[in-house]
Amino acid sequence: MRVKALAALVVDIALPMGVYYGLRYAGLDEHVALVLSSLVPALSVAVSLARGRRPDRLALFMTAMILAGAAVSALVHDPRFLLAKDGWFMGVAALWFLSSTRWDRPLAFTFTRFLLERRVGPARESWDVLWERLPAFRRIWRVVTVMYGVGLLADAAVRVVMAYTLPMDVVPALGTAQYVVWLLLMQVAINVYLVPSGLYNRYSPLYAPLREPAAANG
Repeated sequence: MRVKALAALVVDIALPMGVYYGLRYAGLDEHVALVLSSLVPALSVAVSLARGRRPDRLALFMTAMILAGAAVSALVHDPRFLLAKDGWFMGVAALWFLSSTRWDRPLAFTFTRFLLERRVGPARESWDVLWERLPAFRRIWRVVTVMYGVGLLADAAVRVVMAYTLPMDVVPALGTAQYVVWLLLMQVAINVYLVPSGLYNRYSPLYAPLREPAAANG
């Protein structure tokens, strides 16, 4: 699964940059190069859907963003706006994350459980059990969701500023590098919070309410 995720990341982020610079080298202007390179992730989505793959919630969101980006690229004729569109979409994603803190399950919980479920907790319980029985567990994922939302807002702001202030041919490369830097910084920041919270330590006080019934029965 991690190999597939890495391959998808290369297709959706690195390949469009390569297509853009290849087209620019071939002599196409900025707008045409941006439009054509923006269609690469949409083609990847179309191939996945044609193969009958059923996307999960995260995949559905990414699919919607990619297709919306392709539509904007085809309809808008302002190359600066096209450079900034990833920033605007990041802003939408940030608001989506922040609003989800009021939902029954925040987005960080929904998107992370397929990686960590059954790997944390004293008995590797279902995350539905942990969510229902541990108020601190619920608080952890609401805080992480806010962290992602704030991080996405910061990323969006930087992308929009770069798009309107830097030379156009510089922005795609910087934008791609920013994805990598942002992911690394977010992982560091979130784990700086998660490790002391006790999420990864099955003996931490976080899971004490799960151990109390067993101790009482013993």
